Formats: sequence, C-alpha cells, structure tokens
Amino acid sequence: MKGRDILKSMVSAGQAAGEAPAVSVSQKPAGAVRAMNLSLNRLNDEAAAAKVLRDALASGDKVVELDPDLIENSFIQDRIPVELDPELEKLKTAIEESGQQVPILVRPHPTKVNCYQSVFGHRRRRVAKLLGRRVKAIVREMTDEEVILAQGQENGPRVDLSFIERALFARRMHEHGFDRDTIAKALSVDKPEISRLLQVADAVKPELILAVGPAFKVGRPRWLAFADGLKDTDAAKRVDKELTSAEFAKVDSNARFERLWKALAGRSEKKTNAVQVLRGQKGLPLASIERGTRGTKITVTSEPFAAFLSDKLADLVAAFEREKI
Repeated sequence: MKGRDILKSMVSAGQAAGEAPAVSVSQKPAGAVRAMNLSLNRLNDEAAAAKVLRDALASGDKVVELDPDLIENSFIQDRIPVELDPELEKLKTAIEESGQQVPILVRPHPTKVNCYQSVFGHRRRRVAKLLGRRVKAIVREMTDEEVILAQGQENGPRVDLSFIERALFARRMHEHGFDRDTIAKALSVDKPEISRLLQVADAVKPELILAVGPAFKVGRPRWLAFADGLKDTDAAKRVDKELTSAEFAKVDSNARFERLWKALAGRSEKKTNAVQVLRGQKGLPLASIERGTRGTKITVTSEPFAAFLSDKLADLVAAFEREKI
C-alpha cells in the first residue's frame, strides 16, 4: 500500500473515532540530488506521518486544536532557522488551499502550566500562526530522550537536515548530557559519523554556523576541511572579518559558506610562491610543501597518506633515479 493510501486509511479510522481529519502534505528542499529522490522521499514522509497517526490512535491519543502561541520550540532544536524559507512558503500555500493535513506532535511543557513544547512540525506551527489559525496537534507525555529520538525519526527517512545542521544538533545533544549511543540513534548514523559531526561542531563555533545557515549544498568533506583550516590563526581572523562584511549578509546560506571558504583559502596569500598545499579529490588536506632558501620541507597532515608514502618511498626513489639521474 502506498504511503498516501496508508494515510487516507488512517484518516478514515480517525474520523470514525471522532478525530480531526489528517492527510499528508509533503514539502521537499530543492537541489539536484533531492530532485532525483523526490518521489521516494515523499513516500517516506507519508509513511512516517502515517506511523505517527497509527501509533497515536493505538495509544488512545487524540488530534486536538491548539493555540500556536502556547507552543514553544523543542528544548533542543535540530534545524538552523533561516530568514527566507521556501519550504515554509510552499507549505503556507498548501495549508491556505487545503487546510492542515498532518498534525504536529507536542508534549506538555515540563515547567509551564497549559503550555506545550514542539517535538516536530515546527513549520506547520509557524504557518498556523501566520494564518491566525489553531494548529492540529497530538499531545503526548514524553521524556527528553523520547523527544530527540522522535525528532530524529521524523528527519531520518528524509534528505532533510544538512550536514552542518546534524553537526550542531549532535553538539547540542552532547552538551545536554546525551551519550553517543543515544545521539547516534537520534540521527540514525554510526559512531564514527558522530565523531566527525562533533569534530566539526567543536572546531566551528556555533555563532559562525548560525551565521552561515544550513548550507544544504555543502557536505561533510568541505566542512571537515573548513574546520581543519580554522586552526590557522590568520585564516580564522580573515573568516571572522568576512562574517561582518555587508556582502556576506546579502547572499543565501550556500553563498555565505563559499565566501568564508575563499577567505579561509587565502591564508597563504603572503607565501603563494613558497607553500603548496596538497589536497585529495574531496578537498581534504594531505600534505604541504614549503620551499625556502634553506631547503624544502614536506609536512604530511594525513596519517593514511603518511603510511601510503612510507610504503612507496623506495619505489619513488627508484623512479626518481630512473627519470632524473
């Protein structure tokens, strides 16, 4: 059965029980890769929404209507807010035309009476507020761990969170006291990937990440290289200077990263003729060659590349002697 059909069957069951109707509205980020997976992602969205409804009905939860002003953000946000969100505008149009189709999930606020915390569905809540409407929601008692796992399950099946959003989410969970097993489960990744996410989130200050935004077109290799480049004090100063430029604020998230990337790459401008940085195909630095009056120094910064060179040194010497001597 297709995801949309599953939803419709759940809606029928909900209406029979006297609940508010719910069918799926799926919105997707743009991009070449996302376009290729659009149909599958939409099916996953609908199946995930259907599972929420099915679990809600099975546990006796009801779909109710709430004042969006009484709902606060989750205690750990998984997304980086942006000023212009095209997905929000698409959803707003859809809800204006057809009404809210999928309820959001909230929990009673742990410290405030008659208030709630959003678990997922933040765009639908924002749209309801913009339109001056009440928002359809499932209210469920949930622990902090259940909240972050639910957030991860909602985002997990979709190509939704960017790499840097995942990194910041992982950092926030880690700072909140969650162990790596829980973080890995929430993000549906293995522990080595959690290490990489935290490596970037520790090296790149949150203020810089929030200033850049989600940067959906920038993946793990470039963020790792960027984090590594910030170890250079002069490069980090140039990046900070670019953050305050008028041009930086005028462009979108992906273009902001590109501006910072160029500022970072300029760290050796004064030594352009003296230092050569060797990078792999993914942009990660492997080694640098510095030529000076007293000789040439090769610094290998990648352990795997160092091991590779060590194994190949004898062959390199033999090749050099054949060709150059």
